[in-house]
Amino acid sequence: MVTNLETSQQIDDAGIDLETKTLLEMYWQMVRARRLDERTWVLHRQGKIAFHISGIGHEGVQVGAAMALRRGYDYAHLYYRDLAFALVLGYTPREWMLSVFGKEGEPTSGARQMPSHWSNKKQGIMPASSPVATQVPQAAGMALASKLRGEDRVTLVSLGEGSTSEGDFYEGLNWAGVHKLPMICLVENNIYAISVPMHLQMAVPNVADRAPMFGIEGVVVDGNDVLASYRAIKEALERARSGGGPTLVEAKTYRPVPHSSDDDDRTYRSRDEVEEWKKRDAIKRFETYLLDKGILSGDMIEEIEGRVRLEVDEAQAAAEAAPYPPAENALFPVYAPADEA
Repeated sequence: MVTNLETSQQIDDAGIDLETKTLLEMYWQMVRARRLDERTWVLHRQGKIAFHISGIGHEGVQVGAAMALRRGYDYAHLYYRDLAFALVLGYTPREWMLSVFGKEGEPTSGARQMPSHWSNKKQGIMPASSPVATQVPQAAGMALASKLRGEDRVTLVSLGEGSTSEGDFYEGLNWAGVHKLPMICLVENNIYAISVPMHLQMAVPNVADRAPMFGIEGVVVDGNDVLASYRAIKEALERARSGGGPTLVEAKTYRPVPHSSDDDDRTYRSRDEVEEWKKRDAIKRFETYLLDKGILSGDMIEEIEGRVRLEVDEAQAAAEAAPYPPAENALFPVYAPADEA
């Protein structure tokens, strides 16, 4: 069954029962991810870093999904645009800055690979592979292990809609469906697979329309609505924990920035389209909702922005001051040191 949730300009809080402090944490996490991402773009344009692939526009679905998980218990296989998701799970702005500068102490690979290859065992973030969609069968394997152990742990795997054209997507979800695995496949559909629009990627209107072929639940949610995204993932988690099997969740969102720092998005989409989507920005929508509810105020927004700016400044300063790893570190752990051979 595919449940198609219509998008709107209003935040959908039906059935949501969250404390004020949790709602404010969601807002802070979204703002923090956005400002960190914006700073990274500036650093690239200044020639201080080599590459950036952005998560701007995706903060609503990522924060909503991450907040629904049992952080530190459930597993997450993230994809390269998941900066906000990783931050909610415990990744720090300093660690991010170390990765984009390629400095010593970078936690995922020791600065051996490009940024956004998330990995942290304590946070339940599984190591990422560079080829897109390979994380889906990997996540299915993790979910199978949890099921065999009798755990109620759920594995969430995320990817872009372009990745659903890869065979790994079908193989992983077919396995998950056959074995009713405790797994969520979250597709962050931002309409473009780099420059290829969705209608040239698939002949169906929604990625979630494919769910019945795997015998699993399919849900379409407004990914620019943090609370709707939270609810969709929370329901999928409850289904998985109770033995109801996996869910394919498609979050409709948009990236108002280029695919990466090497992309010129003016070649494949109009500025009018981008500006129209900016009106549905997840952060502004949630901010308006919180102001209307009396949960947020202008003074609080200023305080949050100041706190975030300080954290981003400190993370950048620490990364710029950190040394580059010694060149010989590139050999390890590929080759064992001579005294251990």
